[in-house]
Amino acid sequence: MPLVFLLCGMALQASPLPLPGVDPVGDRMWVEHLTEVCVIVSLMGAGLALNRPVGWRHWQASWRLLGVTMPLTIVVTGLLAWWLLDWPPAAALLLAAVLSPTDPVLASEVRVGAPTESEHDEDEVRFALTSEAGLNDGLAFPVVMAAIALAAAAGTGLSGAWVGQWLLVDVLYRCVVGVLAGLAVGRLLGWMFFRAGWESMRLSEHRDGFVALGATFLAYGVTELVHGYGFLAVFVTACRIRAAERAHGYHTVLHDFVEQVERLMTAGLLFLLGAFVAQGALTHLTWQGALVGLLLLLVVRPLTGWVAQFGTPAGPRERVVTAFFGIRGIGSLFYLAYALGTEGFHVPAEELWAVVTFTILASVVVHGTSASPVISRLDRIRLLKARRRHRGKRPGDDEVAHERL
Repeated sequence: MPLVFLLCGMALQASPLPLPGVDPVGDRMWVEHLTEVCVIVSLMGAGLALNRPVGWRHWQASWRLLGVTMPLTIVVTGLLAWWLLDWPPAAALLLAAVLSPTDPVLASEVRVGAPTESEHDEDEVRFALTSEAGLNDGLAFPVVMAAIALAAAAGTGLSGAWVGQWLLVDVLYRCVVGVLAGLAVGRLLGWMFFRAGWESMRLSEHRDGFVALGATFLAYGVTELVHGYGFLAVFVTACRIRAAERAHGYHTVLHDFVEQVERLMTAGLLFLLGAFVAQGALTHLTWQGALVGLLLLLVVRPLTGWVAQFGTPAGPRERVVTAFFGIRGIGSLFYLAYALGTEGFHVPAEELWAVVTFTILASVVVHGTSASPVISRLDRIRLLKARRRHRGKRPGDDEVAHERL
């Protein structure tokens, strides 16, 4: 479906109709804020969908993808941009940071479905990819800030004091504030949803899905107000709301509403991205830039994702599939628009947009077209193994999800 929206945008823009142009360079602020809203809405949906309680053992694959795959991907992609594109370090680091978040929204088959009462009915592939995307959207921010600082310091050099300030403020303070603010807002909302003293005050009794949007903007706004990472806070808030009353049916109401808003916004943004491509977004793309994007999708992410999962509960085939589906999407558009508000990268903004746009297009084509057959085959194999184990009887969802492939 994402590919359809892209093609529709391209076709309409190429038609003789007098349509306004799409210019993410000139209209940077609009692009930044539209993609920002789409990302935080998708983060709320991802957090509400996850059934497993947060913990080291249950989320082992997620932590490895964040702690191993994401840093390695940033380092290798940055080196490729510096070497192949001959970009200055600030621009190379920015490209690597911008392309580091993953986005399973663009291939719904690889993310978990609606919330359920069971904590054990999510297979390793869908859970790992959904939880990874929920967290790495926020954790890319420190690297983007480092790239912005490098650009600002071009010609003057970076001092040891700057590195210390970056580690203390951009990495430690803002991440910790994001997590703590998310926990606090999530705890407050969990009480308001399910445990308020008067039944009329419990929002879960009213079954209004739009409350999820209020929760999203509350968590994001409060956290940004105290200079924390709002993306991180929104995802943590959603996870904390689930923990307040994990099996309550209201989670499904909230999730379904958020998912509809997310799909609507994603469709609109992909339509605009298609229009941008049709009017010449890839004019500034060189073969080296295209090669960087393809290497990221087809070599760097699969290898680093595969290595990171050794020792996790996932089986060999599950590790390969999880490593391959490092989908790039809306988060990359936000980070690029945000960072280009700062000057000093010494690379035309059009070139950066061309590489990022090409990478997203390639991801939509490669991952979007392969997700359904690959995941469907895994599901069939998993079901057959579960049936053999239960001697032909119909196994439950928990038993099927626990089969390792």
